[in-house]
Amino acid sequence: MSPTQPSQPRNPATATPQPAPESARVIAALEGVGVRRYSSGQVILDAVDWTVRSGEHWALLGANGAGKTTLLRLVGALMFPTVGTVEVLGHRLGSVDVRELRAVIGLVSGAQKVPQDATGHTVVLTGATGTVQPLWRKYDAATRERAHELLTELDCKELADRPFGVCSGGQRARILIARALMAEPRLLLLDEPFNALDLPSREDLIDALHRLAVGRPELATVTVTHHLEELSPAIGHALLLRDGRVQAAGPVDEVLTGERMTACFGRPIEVSRHEGRWLARSGKR
Repeated sequence: MSPTQPSQPRNPATATPQPAPESARVIAALEGVGVRRYSSGQVILDAVDWTVRSGEHWALLGANGAGKTTLLRLVGALMFPTVGTVEVLGHRLGSVDVRELRAVIGLVSGAQKVPQDATGHTVVLTGATGTVQPLWRKYDAATRERAHELLTELDCKELADRPFGVCSGGQRARILIARALMAEPRLLLLDEPFNALDLPSREDLIDALHRLAVGRPELATVTVTHHLEELSPAIGHALLLRDGRVQAAGPVDEVLTGERMTACFGRPIEVSRHEGRWLARSGKR
């Protein structure tokens, strides 16, 4: 391309998010974190050190019971550690009103309560107030338009007037992501967003998350999943948990290896990558 020729705009569906520099703002920092169940003394998390910076996209993987959801709840200011420190968006848990902190963290979870008869647009609107039911007097024209823009950004504007209860699993996931973005969070947490999705719905959601990463370079995301196939090409970092301890954390090329996946899940696993997408399968014994 000549110096005088204008550059072509990037296609968000195929563009690759730029990796966050080491100097990027720290979004979440955990040091020596442990969580124990008081009733039984069971160790859920132990000696966890982890840092998430702006613009980074993390995958959180491990077998059932490894502590993934507990770790996500800590970063989401939904619980406190038994030992260690957790700082989120510059605030240390235990010295900040977590209700205010939660209001600026985007969270998408299958456990969220959503009125099944509410339209997609209404569900997204409730993200502005952090409520289950809409608070109509709180939503001005700009807020309502913002909800429509987010539905468009997540490629589901046609769901604006459709009841949430009749939407497919993939459509619901995209509506909930749009809802989470109403607060303009710098951190978006996704707790198994691909659960029970069929193949087309999974791919639609992966594409939507990839476009989101490209279009919002400052946004940090953490996605809990069981399957490498669910990771979009935007995922640049991964953390492996086993029995509450970090097995590996860092750039995906260093963490998502057959050797480390085998050690994490306790059975031979082969890992491959093609055009930014991952595949894991049981290896030969």
